[in-house]
Amino acid sequence: MGAVANAGAFHGRCGGRQRASSAAAGMGVYELVRSEDAAGPAVDLEAGRCRLSPPAATTASPAAAPPRQRLVSLDVFRGITVLLMIIVDDAGSFIPAMNHSPWDGVTIADFVMPFFLFIVGVALALAYKRVPDKLEATGKATLRALKLFCVGLVLQGGFFHGVRSLTFGVDVTQIRLMGILQRIAIAYLVTALCQIWLKGDDEVESGLDLIKRYRYQLLVGLLITITYMALLYGTYVPDWEYQISGPGSMEKTFSVTCGVRGDSGPGCNAVGMIDRKILGVQHLYGRPVYARSQQCSINSPQNGPLPPDAPSWCQAPFDPEGLLSSVMAIVTCLIGLQFGHIIVHFQKHKERIMRWLVPSFGMLVMAFALDLFGMRMNKPLYTVSYTLATAGVAGLLFSGIYTLVDLYGYRRPTIAMEWMGMHALMIFVLIACNVLPMFIHGFYWGDPSNNLLKFIGIKA
Repeated sequence: MGAVANAGAFHGRCGGRQRASSAAAGMGVYELVRSEDAAGPAVDLEAGRCRLSPPAATTASPAAAPPRQRLVSLDVFRGITVLLMIIVDDAGSFIPAMNHSPWDGVTIADFVMPFFLFIVGVALALAYKRVPDKLEATGKATLRALKLFCVGLVLQGGFFHGVRSLTFGVDVTQIRLMGILQRIAIAYLVTALCQIWLKGDDEVESGLDLIKRYRYQLLVGLLITITYMALLYGTYVPDWEYQISGPGSMEKTFSVTCGVRGDSGPGCNAVGMIDRKILGVQHLYGRPVYARSQQCSINSPQNGPLPPDAPSWCQAPFDPEGLLSSVMAIVTCLIGLQFGHIIVHFQKHKERIMRWLVPSFGMLVMAFALDLFGMRMNKPLYTVSYTLATAGVAGLLFSGIYTLVDLYGYRRPTIAMEWMGMHALMIFVLIACNVLPMFIHGFYWGDPSNNLLKFIGIKA
């Protein structure tokens, strides 16, 4: 899941105490924009170069130019999210609070995806601060998104069959079309296009000026939200059927009775219906999260046998990264984009932090209000309340990390997180996608059980 978050792992341009480091090659550039209330060189935001205070500006030589510097807090935030992803993958099976919510409600695990999307948005604001050639930038952004989508298709489409099966390959008639990286690729592309094409030339001296300059981006986010709500609550969902393989490879057919409009339950929501109609049931995720709900598992919130009165939809495929839910994921990325604009246009640390905290708390208040009035926080559906809640928490966390790392310079406690953030794509591929475990299991002596893990004393 940390993948395109590496779209923000870009080279820095201006001076500071830390050096710049690269992450995913060719993904772009971001800059650590120094604050005017900090010592050292500041940044001329429009000219894109370091601006030294007189008289140093007239005497400094090129050889004395300060070293490049990264926005360290963004790397640390990304690294924390990668670590959280790993913990969720490993501990979620036996710690309910670390596993995804079976349906309504939010757990710690449900913050991972929105955090990555938020990070991508912040990074894009810095990467596309100036766009000399919009057509060229559009082409590069499209190509990057396409590459990421294809990587996700290979890693999460079923090509790797499992850690212990030691087989690979995928039947294209059954391949899973959507996934974590595919969702991030879609959000990345739409947000990048908004940043390239939809920004004004207004001077920014206040929060209102910021809204005016990026009003069309905000309008896109609003239109996406309205469209999503219209489809979720206005689409009629008819009865439907699906098949699963039973004992002896026999196909079992289940019928789900719906005939409703605006339902937000697991079996008859518009999110699942749109995926079934457009993608096809055979191309959806085969282990739905609602299989751990009380209706579908006697061991809820863990997996378990079906209750005697289990609904017919309990074993139906459902993609948590489907088409309609990914539409709202774009909004999370656009929110991160606006947070990145604050870095670009406001120089003082206190200005930035306050302009992050106010909307973050505002989004949390709106999220809980919507949840209270019936629009529940729900990750599989990616509801509006869930979008606001996770974006608000992301804004608060980013503000705290920025204060600790970039304002006060406490980098030593976060050095591991910074490294993980700089190599998020590699970590995701090796660990979250089981490439490293499959590699370890793949080398054995005579029998697959005699592998490298057994050699070093770890049970396979």
